Amino acid sequence: MTEKNLKNNKAVVAGEIISDFEFSHEVFGEGFYFVKLKVSRLSHSSDIIPLLVSERLIDVKQSHIGQLLEVKGQFRSYNKQEGNRSHLVLSLFVMELEFIDNIENRNPNTIFLDGYICKEPIYRTTPLGREIADVLLAVNRAYGKSDYIPCICWGRNARYAGNLTVGSRIQLWGRIQSREYQKQIGEGKVVDKVAFEVSASQMEYIEEEE
Repeated sequence: MTEKNLKNNKAVVAGEIISDFEFSHEVFGEGFYFVKLKVSRLSHSSDIIPLLVSERLIDVKQSHIGQLLEVKGQFRSYNKQEGNRSHLVLSLFVMELEFIDNIENRNPNTIFLDGYICKEPIYRTTPLGREIADVLLAVNRAYGKSDYIPCICWGRNARYAGNLTVGSRIQLWGRIQSREYQKQIGEGKVVDKVAFEVSASQMEYIEEEE
């Protein structure tokens, strides 16, 4: 992976491990596993962030539930096929990790993204008058791949994002959040789902050189 691609997608989160490891896939004999990290917000609620971690970084055969962990990596996406449909699966790909004693004096959830708007931003206001914009950001990765990261902007950032066009390059700072919602499947059937997105606190439009 090139240094440039490391710089355009950087996340650091710290929290409590709340699940055992679940096998995801293998690449050249190296196994990758999902594990869930509970990350506190300032509002005393929390986000449940899925980590994708190599068996070379941590003993995946042991249970680490209840331990505190800080990880550095990239927020990544891939399209998962389910029958005729595909949906975007998001996780934090772990590059470094460290067991920690406490989370005090740490910012437990930060992310920086540098990418391109790849879908028309959707600007709206809530019934209470709060301004929101949904932005889908394509962030380049090595070997010609891209990650597609849903981002949500508020207030002044939302108004600004609502005027941007597909292809605009932006830099964005914020945090990774999980959001529970209900989805209707079939007649009268509702299932609980979790969506992951980046909540933006700061955003800048980047002029591309000709």
